[in-house]
Amino acid sequence: MEGAILRYSDAGGRRRDVELEPTTPRLTIGRAATADIPLPWATEVSRLHAAVEWLGTHWAIVDDGLSRNGTFVNGERLTGRRRLTVGDRIRIASVTFSYHELSAESDDSTGLSSVRSPVARSLTEAQRAVLVALCRPYKHDSVFATPAPNQAIAEELFLSIDAVKTHLRTLFTKFGIEDLPQNQKRGRLAELALQSGVISEREL
Repeated sequence: MEGAILRYSDAGGRRRDVELEPTTPRLTIGRAATADIPLPWATEVSRLHAAVEWLGTHWAIVDDGLSRNGTFVNGERLTGRRRLTVGDRIRIASVTFSYHELSAESDDSTGLSSVRSPVARSLTEAQRAVLVALCRPYKHDSVFATPAPNQAIAEELFLSIDAVKTHLRTLFTKFGIEDLPQNQKRGRLAELALQSGVISEREL
């Protein structure tokens, strides 16, 4: 398995993709802000509702009875844990997740079959700041927006142009787009960062 994602829609109806990596073998889901996948708007979700765990060869959804309203997989209430397979739909109160394995399917709308976005925690503070600044012109979801130029990023973050370029080169590699033509990299990076949820609109 090359990787997997959980896909869901946030309170504003935006699609979010959470990348599952064996290096982070447990992700909690709940209404609490401390959850790895927080759902603060979903009032019927328990503070700690469920978890997704890496069990050595596969991912599983786990609900050990801590949730008030239960967890459902493909319409069936979950007891304990269940191995996830491609296409599974997980319902937690009003929020529905779908499970996808990147090696098993192609998603032309996001390029997730060939480009794997790092989870937010894999970025350094400086890389994240550069990424937020790069994406800032997309704040109002304008179809005409273009990524911020290096000069604007440098001025916002009090960095040199060379430092910005160095951070961007690292981000291109982390997002797996270092081989794209130079004139496409910045736009693709911003697109992937926002579509994957690594950068949220409220950060812009």
